[in-house]
Amino acid sequence: MPETLFFIFSTKVAAGVEVMAKKPRVRSQLLWVVTITFWTFVLSLLMSLFSQAIFFSMNSIILALIVLLFIIFVGIIFDMIGIAAAAAEEAPFLAKAAKKVPGAREALYIVRNADRFSNFCNDVIGDIAGVVSGTLGALLVLNLVTKGFFRDNTVISIVATGLISALTVGGKALGKTYALKKSTEIVLGFAYVLLKIETLFAKKIFFGHALPPRRK
Repeated sequence: MPETLFFIFSTKVAAGVEVMAKKPRVRSQLLWVVTITFWTFVLSLLMSLFSQAIFFSMNSIILALIVLLFIIFVGIIFDMIGIAAAAAEEAPFLAKAAKKVPGAREALYIVRNADRFSNFCNDVIGDIAGVVSGTLGALLVLNLVTKGFFRDNTVISIVATGLISALTVGGKALGKTYALKKSTEIVLGFAYVLLKIETLFAKKIFFGHALPPRRK
């Protein structure tokens, strides 16, 4: 009987400890969801306003097409970086950090937070780029029809949508293949770029003080 009571008590204590341990994780996840939702809204507005402002200020169809292709390219690149972060392993970066390779500690931080980093690159930047490119594609079609290049708005809209989708999906498929093969190089290169950008500011805007400690 005492053994049974002790077992029940121990089980309840263990369950209570487990619930308490999960609470900070749940709070952290909820905070991340709120943060990423807010920044998605802000970045979406900024990218849309910036790209459309440039788009409408151009009289050249060629330049407008270049802006559209650039937005598609941005979505492909960030999708590739997000996949590389999820696929990369810590061991190569630990070795590079021990040799004090520039960007290695930052790359290790990215890999250890690959879920959030991939979420930002793939779901935030990638999806925003997809939405913005679709909007710019529709504006480009409207511009072409208004200037008399085409008469049938419906047909050219369908063709433009198909081309944008094909370029986006094909580019992401190619980027995914490359990211899986060269994940270490991609993450290290991107971390080095972020590190150089961060040196231009007084405060650490990307990595903060959460980097792995330096090895002596």
